[in-house]
Amino acid sequence: MTSFWTGSRIRLRGIEPDDWAAFMRFAEDEERLGDLLNPPRSAESFRDWARKQAAAKSDGDCFGLAIEAVETGDTVGAVGSHQADPRAGWFEYGVTIGADHRGKGYAAEAVVMLLRFMFAERRYHKCAARIFAHNEASLALHRRLGFVEEGRLRDHVFQAGRHHDLVMMGMLAEEFAQLHSTSEPDGLESRR
Repeated sequence: MTSFWTGSRIRLRGIEPDDWAAFMRFAEDEERLGDLLNPPRSAESFRDWARKQAAAKSDGDCFGLAIEAVETGDTVGAVGSHQADPRAGWFEYGVTIGADHRGKGYAAEAVVMLLRFMFAERRYHKCAARIFAHNEASLALHRRLGFVEEGRLRDHVFQAGRHHDLVMMGMLAEEFAQLHSTSEPDGLESRR
C-alpha cells in the first residue's frame, strides 16, 4: 500500500531542519508576489525556525507540513492547518508553493491530501481559507477544488502601501466527498 501522505507528484512530510533554505525562498517569493511583506530575516532565523518546527510536538489538529516533489525530492512548498475548532467542526488552512514550482499541480494535490485527512480521518465538517483578492491564481485553484466564496472582507489587509480585500472561501465535508475520492492516495480523481 502506498503511504497516505504520498501522491503521484508530491509527498507531505514533517518539516526538517534542512528545509530552512526552502522556507526562506518561499518567504521571498511571497514578498515579490505581494502576498506578504515582513522585515528581512536572517538565514539564522530561518535555521532556528526550521529546527524548532522539526522538534515541535503536534498541536492537536494544527500542524505544518513540507511539500516534497516525488520526482526530485525537492521541498517545493508547505501546507498546514492553522486553526481548528473540533467542537464546532471547522478548520482553517493555508498552502504556499515556491515560485519556480508553481503550475505543476503540487498545490492541488497537497490541498486534497490535507482535506482528505481532516475530513475523513479527523472528522471535521468544514474547511475555511482566507485568500487575498488580488491572488487570482489561488482563487482559481480553490474554485477548481470545489471551494465556495462565502464572503469578502473589504479593505481588510494593508500591504505594499494600500488596502486589499480578503476573500473568505469554504468547503464542507460533503462537498469534498462529492468531488474527490476519500480513499485514493493522490486525491486528484474527481467524481465530476
